[in-house]
Amino acid sequence: MWLLKTDDLTLHCFFGSIPKYSILSHTWEAEEITHQQMLNPTDEVRRKAGYQKIQACAAESRKLGYSYTWIDTCCIDKSSSAELSEAINSMFSWYRDSELCLVYLQDYKPSPGSASMDDIGHCRWFTRGWTLQEVLAPANVGFYTADWTAMGTKEEHAQVLSGFLSIDRDHLIDGLFGDMSVGIKMSWAAHRQTSRVEDMAYCLMGLFDINMPLLYVWLAR
Repeated sequence: MWLLKTDDLTLHCFFGSIPKYSILSHTWEAEEITHQQMLNPTDEVRRKAGYQKIQACAAESRKLGYSYTWIDTCCIDKSSSAELSEAINSMFSWYRDSELCLVYLQDYKPSPGSASMDDIGHCRWFTRGWTLQEVLAPANVGFYTADWTAMGTKEEHAQVLSGFLSIDRDHLIDGLFGDMSVGIKMSWAAHRQTSRVEDMAYCLMGLFDINMPLLYVWLAR
């Protein structure tokens, strides 16, 4: 498992014993930073919006006491099909085992002092397939505006989030949904989307406790 050190933004690979870490939940935008770019960032890479997002996540994590953080854009070597497959199959457990998940709402830009969890339902984060497991798996989840203003936690705002997500409050908080029916779990993802058609299945593997090799095709059939 690759982790990003929050003080100097260097990548470190761990086997076996994993240090405590935070983890980022976000939506991909333009100029995201790859694993290879993060290993040896140039000045051009450092000017990209994706790098600034990584910097901000690391800074917030460090402020909260975490020496390491995990960010999917740069902590997975997507040039390796084997590593990508392992990462996607491990994703649910990585979010579950994190100390804190930071949800970054890049398109929520309230005026100063007006940030409210009641107003975030329109955010793109609620429409993406991958973010479903990212809010369900971790015990501790914090929400942030576009300028990294903290808005509170999943537990504090469970009732509001339950309405946005159409997920029962208790299941949202306790993370115990193994006995839920397939139909109910599928309903949670019914209005979500992924960039690649295959990912709509892969992003749900953790919810159903499934492990399988990945296979991407060029065209949706």
